[in-house]
Amino acid sequence: MSGPDKSPQTPPAGENRVSWHALSSALVAETLDVRFKEGLTLAEAASRLWKHGRNELTARRARPPWLGFLLQFHQPLVYILLAAGIITAVLGEHVDSLVIFGVVLINATVGFIQETKAEMAIEALSRLVVTSATVRRDGRRRRIPSVELVPGDIVLLEGGDLVPADLRLIVVKSLQVNESALTGESVPVMKDKVVLPSETLLADRRNLAFAGSHVTGGQGEGVVVATGNATETGRIAGLLAGATELSTPLTRKIASFSRLLLWLILGLAALGFLAGVVRGASAVDMFMAAVALAVGAIPEGLPAAVTIVLAIGVSRMARRRAIIRKLPAVETLGSTTVICSDKTGTLTENQMTVQRVHAGGENFQLTGSGYDPAGRILADGLEVDPDRFPALIECLRAGVLCNEAELVIEDGRPHMQGDPTEAALLVAGAKAGLVHAETTRAAPRLDMIPFESEHMFRATLHGGGSGRMIYKVGAIERLLDRCSDQLAADGSLVPLDRAEILRVVDACASDGLRVLALARRHVASDHGELTHDHVKTGLTFLGLQGMIDPPRSEALEAVANCRRAGVRVKMITGDHAITARAVARQVGLGDEGSGGIRVLTGRDLEEISDEALPEKAMETEVFARVAPEQKLRLVRALQARGQIVAMTGDGVNDAPALKQSDIGIAMGIAGTDVAKGAADMILTDDHFATIAAAVEEGRGVFDNLRKFIVWTLPTSFGEGCIVLLAMLLGLTLPVLPVQLLWVNLTTAILLGLMLVFEPKEAGLMNRPPRDPAKPLLTFPLFMRTGLVTLIMIAGAYWLFYLEMRIDGQSLAEARTAVVNVIVAVEAAYLFCCRSLNHSVFRIGLCTNRAAFFGVLSMLSAQILFTYAPTMNRLFHSTPLSLESWLRIGIVASAAFAAVEFEKWVRFGGKRGRGAELE
Repeated sequence: MSGPDKSPQTPPAGENRVSWHALSSALVAETLDVRFKEGLTLAEAASRLWKHGRNELTARRARPPWLGFLLQFHQPLVYILLAAGIITAVLGEHVDSLVIFGVVLINATVGFIQETKAEMAIEALSRLVVTSATVRRDGRRRRIPSVELVPGDIVLLEGGDLVPADLRLIVVKSLQVNESALTGESVPVMKDKVVLPSETLLADRRNLAFAGSHVTGGQGEGVVVATGNATETGRIAGLLAGATELSTPLTRKIASFSRLLLWLILGLAALGFLAGVVRGASAVDMFMAAVALAVGAIPEGLPAAVTIVLAIGVSRMARRRAIIRKLPAVETLGSTTVICSDKTGTLTENQMTVQRVHAGGENFQLTGSGYDPAGRILADGLEVDPDRFPALIECLRAGVLCNEAELVIEDGRPHMQGDPTEAALLVAGAKAGLVHAETTRAAPRLDMIPFESEHMFRATLHGGGSGRMIYKVGAIERLLDRCSDQLAADGSLVPLDRAEILRVVDACASDGLRVLALARRHVASDHGELTHDHVKTGLTFLGLQGMIDPPRSEALEAVANCRRAGVRVKMITGDHAITARAVARQVGLGDEGSGGIRVLTGRDLEEISDEALPEKAMETEVFARVAPEQKLRLVRALQARGQIVAMTGDGVNDAPALKQSDIGIAMGIAGTDVAKGAADMILTDDHFATIAAAVEEGRGVFDNLRKFIVWTLPTSFGEGCIVLLAMLLGLTLPVLPVQLLWVNLTTAILLGLMLVFEPKEAGLMNRPPRDPAKPLLTFPLFMRTGLVTLIMIAGAYWLFYLEMRIDGQSLAEARTAVVNVIVAVEAAYLFCCRSLNHSVFRIGLCTNRAAFFGVLSMLSAQILFTYAPTMNRLFHSTPLSLESWLRIGIVASAAFAAVEFEKWVRFGGKRGRGAELE
């Protein structure tokens, strides 16, 4: 049995990308076979629903959970651990085998849990467009679920509606639509029905209304031209699904290191096995020795340690109001080289604010930001009493009265209802004491000419004690020619100074301010209906109000911190180039002395080839009037230059680039579900400043992770080389596999993980980002690893033969001494690794109390290992004499002194930037 919810059998309308904005209404009707006055018939609507499918986004087929869990084991280092576990099980070492498998299972489980929280963007998009719609079918208005809309349906729009599909507008009555989540435009777009050129950019197609956008005012009718996946929102969903989810710098380095370690361990084990067999030793004995080598050389705690380090980083980020959705994002922030930030709502408040007023021939500045009415009025930098300037008061009063917006307080915060531009006029008046409710009571509105795009103004008629007054607010080019005089500073009438007014307009425009002109006209007390003829001539010019979506106050410091840390900040926005440049200048994105702020528009990007774009992207600070696919292209261009790219945003239009970037950062308050679903990190306070804090935390986490790796490598290599040397020379094994497993697992938890709690070192944000191309194992790191490895090998064999030949101790006692000297060297080296570049005494011996706690816990564990009878049976250990402990202390002290001396030689003369273990 057929029905309208059957899967579509043909592509939905719009898939062929018809330029609907370039077609006349008549041609649109002909193409879609619909009569606008009657709409589709019910039968035709049902037929088209069957043909094109429901007006909803198609979700991608999810990866089965079992496959996601199995993929957690798809890592070279995990392969090594699994192989070691299987071998130890085959050889009867069941305790060792179970411990290894347990570590692998825990690591895989944590990774799987993180993965299941990711990638909800398609579902979020589906929720965004599911709503109800008012349509005209069979000549009657009907309210239907938006999922039942089909191409050709006539949709009726009014203020507060969510646009249910992509529409070609055919009737417009002061229709304004907020498309900021789709195009990045700060203010609602005034719509009309005029035919536009086919090459018109998405953000400028004012005769279209896009699915998921909000109607903020007016009324309109439109014919559905695209539904579901064929809408602009659906096309973004396609971009989101197709964007590559990149690995992070950490996972790339760990993967590279794991492959290197895999071949190194296998090669050394094979070498030792063959050498022993050739020498005539038992193959079984050599195989056991090879297992001991593998167990000793493999840093069993590394996968778990990486996860734990990053998880603790997540907790630290949360305390600084940054919620991490994917563990590796913590480290990625520390390696970020470029932040691509959306303007609206990210660097700016997303609240239009009047900053300048020109009235009575004088200029005034208004402090404050957003919709908060708190603020001062300044003249020449000094606060003034607005009541002493009649022209200023009248200019602000006009903005309050000729207004349809409303400010309400919700949860202690001011919110706008209506047009943001008009809300800015209300707030400006409130700063002068002109409260909206009181002002309108004193001069009640009697009539109004609504704002329409073809007229570019609003006019209202008001009564009051001094007669009736017409106030008019709109574009300067629509008001100035209708004015015959202007209000002077003292409130008297003077001749109109057109040249001065236009000079002020140009100055405001150059700073990215949107300028509105205000005028008035006295009329008779019995004046009736307000018409356009009443505002054509005879107006008195009151002044200008210049407004902008202002930068967040904390964004200035945050951008400066990022630039000082060597992180480039680039603005990618759908707003106009002049406005974007002004905001960029205010937040400090460029250096005026080096050529100023460079801007490219979406049209410029269309003309730049893929080959030339990476260089252009690197040298440009601002990208304006950018379409969603261009944001994605810019991120890819920067990544092509080897940059680690963080993309911030809050709108639907940001989602594909958020997913493509190395780390996507969404706004938690103003952000859409789509942006949050595509992001790696969500800012709970929407403050750009939180990003700088997150970068600092990320660098601290990565530093501590490097310290753990630098600590664990020589300890693991030292243990493996102790066994390898015995295999090559045919010596008795100084340490057993089960003893090495004890050392690796206990030291990784009680010693190595204490480095996670190491405080951030001074100057962390005064150094450039770490070069993503640099390997984890740099040459100095190799040298230090070799030094500690040699000390461990020498100390272990010195103690082993000293115990057996001089003191005449048993083999069990000698091996117990070797285990303890390995642990002692690792404990001493732990303090050296608290700073890779400086002496532990310089950073403060007691600044990481966790390290002392870990060493004391490890000492207690070793006492149990050495003296507890149960531990003696499990691990073949035995009690030691005081002389043995003294020799162990000597070896550990020598290791500590050697590494601290090496750091002094390498970094003793370096105190500033660049003094790092590279």
